[in-house]
Amino acid sequence: MGTGNILAVVELEEGAPTQLTLELIALASVIAEAKGGKVIAACLGAGVGEAVGRDLIAGGADEVHTVDDELFEPYQADAWLPDLEALSSEVGPVAILMPHTNVGADLAPRLAFRLGSSAATGCVDVDAEDLCFTRPCYGGIAREQVSFRSTPAIATIEAKSFDALPRDDTRSGAVIARDAAVTPDRIRTRVVERDTKRAAGVRLENANVIVAGGRGIGGPDGFADAKELADVLDGAVGASRVACDLGWCPPGYQIGLSGKTVAPDLYIALGISGAGQHMAGCGNAKTIVAINTDKDADIFASARFGVVGDCREILPHLVEEMRSIKR
Repeated sequence: MGTGNILAVVELEEGAPTQLTLELIALASVIAEAKGGKVIAACLGAGVGEAVGRDLIAGGADEVHTVDDELFEPYQADAWLPDLEALSSEVGPVAILMPHTNVGADLAPRLAFRLGSSAATGCVDVDAEDLCFTRPCYGGIAREQVSFRSTPAIATIEAKSFDALPRDDTRSGAVIARDAAVTPDRIRTRVVERDTKRAAGVRLENANVIVAGGRGIGGPDGFADAKELADVLDGAVGASRVACDLGWCPPGYQIGLSGKTVAPDLYIALGISGAGQHMAGCGNAKTIVAINTDKDADIFASARFGVVGDCREILPHLVEEMRSIKR
């Protein structure tokens, strides 16, 4: 399959690699070791400099290619594809890894088409020697293994599927600044305005504790109580699709097949029935605590602890109890 190099596509937040990117690089290092290659990070953005490259080297990358151009922000596939295609042709990776985010899910199949390969999205495990990726299927109730007949194998990786490596500032590696391969005339679309609603506090993808509400939480006031519990536990607030569709909380709270995928240590599900579409987004949580009035709700099959009752009545007492424990 050629060289054993692994190309890791970087995503940045406020000028620094995201936590998922660092998890991705840790996985890339495992595969590169098995394949006898190195981890090459591709970092595209505006204001990308040497410092970001050093962060990536400290996180496990062996070589970082940075491309600094305003054309890369906000993300547009037409801008990113030419540079990633050129870099891939240059370094000949056996695999290209991307975070499973809105960017990665859009970019991976496009790049696979350009390179005459295939893409597997939403992967949670990999056999490093055989490059066989595992991902949830059928709404998260089963898992499938995906292998590739073409090179490079392209995969997006779910958050918290792997642990990031401890930062090591003694590591050395080349940080190579490249000129953008794309020119403005090749970009067919233009973002003219963005309306962003972002919740304060811990990001859902990084949260160790998530308090999520569904239809049974009753309305916006229920989410205010959920946030109170999340704040006590240093966690984040999530939601089912129906709660977002009803306008009870921002769309960015949504967890599930058409929302975000999370894997916290603790997932508290308030008034969530546990439909497959929702469980596909939270099924990898280490511990699920479910509160629901329906004793036959599907969520109880996935929960380690369950309470049959009205979450609107239970939640204030739970908040007070958690506060007393933390005092």
